[in-house]
Amino acid sequence: MRLAAILLFFGLTLSGCTDEEYKEGIVEKTLFMYFPWSGNANPLTDAFYKNVADMEKAIMEDGLDSKRVIVFFATSSSEAEMYEIVYKNGKCAHEILKEYTDHPYTTASGLTSILKDVKDFAPAYNYAMTIGCHGMGWIQAEQTRMYKSSDFKYHWEYEGALTRWFGGSFYQTNITTLAEAIMNADVHMQFILFDDCYMANVEVAYDLRNVANYLIASTCEVMSAGMPYAMIGGDLLDREPDYQAICDDFYAFYSNYGNYSYGTLSVIDCSQMDMMAEIMNTININYTLDPRLLGHIQKLDGYNPVIFYDFGDYVEKLGIDENLHYDFEQQLKRTVVYSVHTEQYYAYGAGAFDINSYSGLTISDPSISSIAAEKENTAWYQATH
Repeated sequence: MRLAAILLFFGLTLSGCTDEEYKEGIVEKTLFMYFPWSGNANPLTDAFYKNVADMEKAIMEDGLDSKRVIVFFATSSSEAEMYEIVYKNGKCAHEILKEYTDHPYTTASGLTSILKDVKDFAPAYNYAMTIGCHGMGWIQAEQTRMYKSSDFKYHWEYEGALTRWFGGSFYQTNITTLAEAIMNADVHMQFILFDDCYMANVEVAYDLRNVANYLIASTCEVMSAGMPYAMIGGDLLDREPDYQAICDDFYAFYSNYGNYSYGTLSVIDCSQMDMMAEIMNTININYTLDPRLLGHIQKLDGYNPVIFYDFGDYVEKLGIDENLHYDFEQQLKRTVVYSVHTEQYYAYGAGAFDINSYSGLTISDPSISSIAAEKENTAWYQATH
């Protein structure tokens, strides 16, 4: 009882601290906003500046209290800076913490050093991360560089592109590299928010299951504006984020986004991915897809052939028995804890497509695309086949 009382007193003392008092100690939570270089052809730099400004609006509304916000912002392919958003006298300002030149942030060692810098500058009991850039799901950087045909374009290659992906062409960071870096830096994430295209897939969630509690991500392309940080910033900073509110605010923002009112968002419980893999392994041992049904699975991208299919609809088309299907559906509910989507999704260069089936996760297992040729080498595929 005495120990409990001491801990309670300590917790109450921490909760009453000001921002300045936390400067020298360990805060309740550090949110790390990571903006790597998005490429020379269609850089998202202006959108990133707007994302930071919108986060500052949320901070000015609620304050920081026992939280800190650290930003890594690449201003070119070779230069970046890390700064803290500080809140004083009702205003936000930036305090430069470190400048980077020719830093290898697409490597595990390079990204590890950045995450360790975050720990050194803003030690906390809880860490969370947002990643703003372009995105291509689990697809390896090496694969996107090798594969090219005269009539094929990735969504980020269209001139004046309105959508995102993670890392930009030759600046792309593999998800396995991100997982390794987080593990090496020992900064287990409360959540990782991917402000990028195509990141809510089972392959990504499985790779990150041991380094994050939750993923917040889109199954489809994300408009260049990104997440509505002015609306969701307070929830991201909360000790225990309101994930439902984050989804609802995202939907409210994008369902009224003018001529581009398209958006999908999911919250994935990473702790459920091992059990999901076990169930899928059982399914794959006993069932295979009838090739004639491939074109009837809900697609969630604009590529031809399709790369990202709706996970739930794919399993539905396998025709599994009633009991196994029930087990799958229950596990899917435990895995995708919240999700929202507009009636259609948008794929740059391809147009808008109806969403008739939506589970909040995608999968590339049935894809016959050359870009997905390495799917059998993913940890997810090896665990489920």
